[in-house]
Parts: sequence; structure tokens; C-alpha cells
Amino acid sequence: MCGIFGYIGQREAYPILVKGLYRLEYRGYDSAGVALLNGSLNLYKTQGKVSDLNKLVQGNDISGTIGIAHTRWATHGEPNYKNAHPHYSPSQKMAIIHNGIIENYGPLKVELSNRGYLFRSDTDTEVLIHLIEDIRLNEGATLEEAVRMALNQVVGAYAIVVISKEDPDQLIVAKKGSPLVIGIGKDEYFIASDASPIVEYTKDVVYLEDEEMAIVPRKGPIDLKTIRNQQKTPYIHHLEIQLSSIEKGGFPHFMLKEIYEQPRSIKDSMRGRLNLKQGIISLGGIIDYEQKMVNCKRMIIVACGTSWHAGLVGEYLFEDLARIPVEVEYASEFRYRNPVINEDDVVIAISQSGETADTLAAVELAKSKGATIIGICNVVGSSIARETHAGSYTHAGPEIGVASTKAFTAQVTILTLMALSIAQKRGSIPRSRFHQMLAEVEAIPEKVMQTLKVNDQIVEISKKFQNVRNFLYLGRGYNFPVALEGALKLKEISYIHAEGYPAAEMKHGPIALIDEEMPVVVIATKKGSYEKVVSNIQEVKARKGIIIAIVTKGDQIVRDMADHVIEIPETDEALVPLLATIPLQLLSYHIAVLRGCNVDQPRNLAKSVTVE
Repeated sequence: MCGIFGYIGQREAYPILVKGLYRLEYRGYDSAGVALLNGSLNLYKTQGKVSDLNKLVQGNDISGTIGIAHTRWATHGEPNYKNAHPHYSPSQKMAIIHNGIIENYGPLKVELSNRGYLFRSDTDTEVLIHLIEDIRLNEGATLEEAVRMALNQVVGAYAIVVISKEDPDQLIVAKKGSPLVIGIGKDEYFIASDASPIVEYTKDVVYLEDEEMAIVPRKGPIDLKTIRNQQKTPYIHHLEIQLSSIEKGGFPHFMLKEIYEQPRSIKDSMRGRLNLKQGIISLGGIIDYEQKMVNCKRMIIVACGTSWHAGLVGEYLFEDLARIPVEVEYASEFRYRNPVINEDDVVIAISQSGETADTLAAVELAKSKGATIIGICNVVGSSIARETHAGSYTHAGPEIGVASTKAFTAQVTILTLMALSIAQKRGSIPRSRFHQMLAEVEAIPEKVMQTLKVNDQIVEISKKFQNVRNFLYLGRGYNFPVALEGALKLKEISYIHAEGYPAAEMKHGPIALIDEEMPVVVIATKKGSYEKVVSNIQEVKARKGIIIAIVTKGDQIVRDMADHVIEIPETDEALVPLLATIPLQLLSYHIAVLRGCNVDQPRNLAKSVTVE
């Protein structure tokens, strides 16, 4: 994986392709490459950034109106020139770009090697293009036929684009388990791993389904069929994404822009769903399955990374408000441990991209056991949106920064609305609290806006801690997942080791780490187990630890104890995560900037993890 872009049309392809790669940089990558067809099939690639590729091609032939481009995040083979995409076929008459993993590449490679084929890379991708050419030569197949026959021999996940010197007026694309979208312009087509590099050229797109392939011509309609040669009719979606939403808009980094977009993204996630005047919550996407949620014996939330932390907040919400037992599972573990799943279980799958491979596999497993699957994702038409029985989009808008910020608060917003709606229908929440919480939920966007005013204060705090090597984050109840998320954000973008713990667990081990060099971030809002958290702060101070406290506005008790205090507005205990996470995002951002880290593209990370 990571970023795919292809073009065929009447314009010069290279400027369009390289701009597409820049748009896809947010996905995370370690090398970049491009192949262009202009009579010759010219291939250029390099380890490093798209800017390095752009320098590499200077003075070379980059003409041509058809081409493919790729940014790679290493899976098979270390990040270097030979493993970068695109990959030539043995004759160098074809080239391929690929996201995903071909699981049976090993035996295929042995078979092809025994027949005299030589491999220049360590990748599974090169095996696939060798196989395609082998079939074409030995079977007398057309390019389309050879690709189709090869894909029927491989096991695993793929999104591919194949270009051929002998077929200069078409690209062949195919997809299974890894996203691929075709943008339809006027006498031109754009192929990409997501819509972000397409939106400035066209809003009309076709999302490929698993085991579908398309012959994309220079002119005329695309020919869509399955890899078993069954004809399909393309369904054209109209993108709602605006170009401005994938640009920085004056901010130095996408991450900071997206932190500041949260008042709007939270509000957009509520729009049309919360009606304070009528005192109702209406989640149209799950309406046909809402009664199953009301009657279920158990909920299981599956997710990865930041989405898993949102799921932990969801566990507190559903158990506290709706009185439904909840288990929160790492999707990557859930799918491999033979979990007990019943037909009256509801499984909620959370993913920003809607393409997370482990979460999709968990959905598939739970679905096979007869459970009802509800999705929460941010990308319209994504795999999770299609594979689940029902669900809700977060409406956070495109999130370009690799470290998730606005997606997290949007996910928590949707989980809050779901929990409140189910609680009301189950009769498990007093009417007075339900209406009080509706008012508090509606007020959250304005309170997030107030919270963002602590930015300048956090800049000053960050200067004091930019060179530390470790952080602890502590929280209790609803704030325990916030502590985990705060620690993850710091690790992701500043490369400082950080751990989140339930505050009471500190004395069961982590307290041994505390000394005068250990900063401890404590979410100590005046709700829930406030007095217990105050005691935990005293335990840290007794060992000379440095306290950075997130407190409710006006709190004096913690202010007198802490070294640094960051205030947030008062709200209902269940809604504190939506506010308390904001200063932690800002803290990680400013520390990373001060350390000179690449905030939007942290090392080794990918935005959408579409491989296991």
C-alpha cells in the first residue's frame, strides 16, 4: 500500500500524476514512482518523497497522455529503489502499481523462477506483473484476459492498475479488499486509491467492488466486469467533497487545521440528527436496525487505533446510559481468537476511512455468525459502509493529517447520539437527564471553540517539555480513553514514549517511573471520580512528578497542586471526552512542531491501513 493514481486522456499525464501523488502524501509512504507511456514505457521511481521523484525526472522524457503513479508504504521488502512502484514486467512492456498483499506470492514466485523468470525486487507485486505477462505470452491472451486469469490465481488483497506498451489506449484496474475509485471526466479518466486527488478534476466517480475489474479507455465508457468475466453496470456516485477541504487553508499543517475544524465537524455530525426543540434524536442510517440495538443482549465494538479509543468511550456511554453490556475489541485480535458471537449481538465497527483491513475482516467474521453489524465511518461509499447492515457517517470531512483528530471527536459524537437514542427507547435514562444531555450535546461545538482558546497557553507549556523522553497520561471513567488517546497522539507525531493508564492503576506499577523528570498529564475534571483523581495527583506530587492537569474551568483545588493547569468548560460527565481531548491534541501537535517532526506525515505510519 499506500497511494495509487492513474490518468488516461488527452492532457499531459505527468503534471496530473505528480499533483495526485502530492494529494496522497497524507496516507504515509516511503517511496514514490511513475510510469508514462508515449511510444516507450518510461518508468521513474525513488526512495523518499514525491519531491524527490519530481527532482529525479528533471531532464528526462516525461511526455505522454497515459500514466500510473504510486506512493509506497513498505509491506513486502524494505523501503528502497528496487521495491518502489511501479514494477516492470520481464519484457518491460508492461508496468503495475499495487496496494494490498498477495498472500500466495511465495509459491507463485518459485514456479515462475523455475521457468526462468528473474525478479528485481523483494515485492509480491512484481510476482503479479510477471504472472500477467507469462499468461499473456503462453495463452495468447489479451491484456484484459491476462489480468483476469492472473487475478483468479492469486490469494489476498489488491488494488491494481496495469499499463501496457502494446495497449496504449487503455488502463486495466481491479480491486479486492483495497479501495479503488475511477473518476469520470470529459474524454479522460482518473484512477485513485481515494477521491482526494480526483475531486479537483471531476465529482463523478465509480467505486469498484471486490473482485471487479475495469477496462478504462482513452475515449468512451469504462467496461466493468468481475474477474470471472461477468458484465456489470457502473454506478456513478457524485462526490460531495470540496477542494478547499483537502487544502491547508492558511494553517501550517493539516493536523492543526483539522483540530480547529472540530467545532464544525462535531456540529455537522449532529446536523439533522439532534432536534433539541422537539427533544428527539433521529439516526436515519440505522433506523431499520435500531430495534435490534434496543433489544440486543450485548454489544461488541471493533476498531483499531484512535477508533478503538472512541469505542472505549462508546463502552462507557452504552453501559452508563443504555444499560447494555459492551465489549471493545481490537479488530486485529478479535478476528483471530474464535470469539463467541451470537445472533442477538450487535457489532459496531468504527473506522475513519472505512477501509481498515482488520476491521473489515472482523465485520466479515461477525456477519458470518449472524450478528447485526452497524458501521461508523467517515467516507461515503467505503467498504465498511457497504459491508455493514446499517450505520452512520460522521461527516467530519476529509482528514488529511495521519494522526486522527476531528475523526475521533466525530466518532464519539455519533456514539453519544446512538447511546442516547437507544437509552431513551429502552427507558433506561430519566426523561429529565435525557433532555438535559441533549442540550449539553448541542452546546458542545461552542464549548470546543472555547477550549481552542487555550492554544497559546499550550504552546508555552510545550516549550518546557519538548525534549523529555517519557510522558504518563492518567484518567478515570470516561476520561481513561482520553488518556489513552492523548498518549497515542504524542507517540504518533513527536516520537516521545507515552503511556495512558487508568489513574488508579498508577500505583500498580507505573508509579515506579515517577521522578522529577516525569511529566504526568492528568484529566481531572470535576465529574465522576474527582476526589479519587485528586488523591492520585497527590501521589504523583509526593514523588516529585510534574503535573499537567486538564481541569474544569474555575477549579482551584487542582490548580493549587498542579505545575500547569489547562481549563475546559464544564459539561456533563459523559461529554467530557469531547472537550478534554482538544488540549491533548494541541499539546502533541506543538511538542512535535518544536521537535521538528513531520506532523502530517509521521514516520512509518499510514493514514488508512488496508493490509493486515
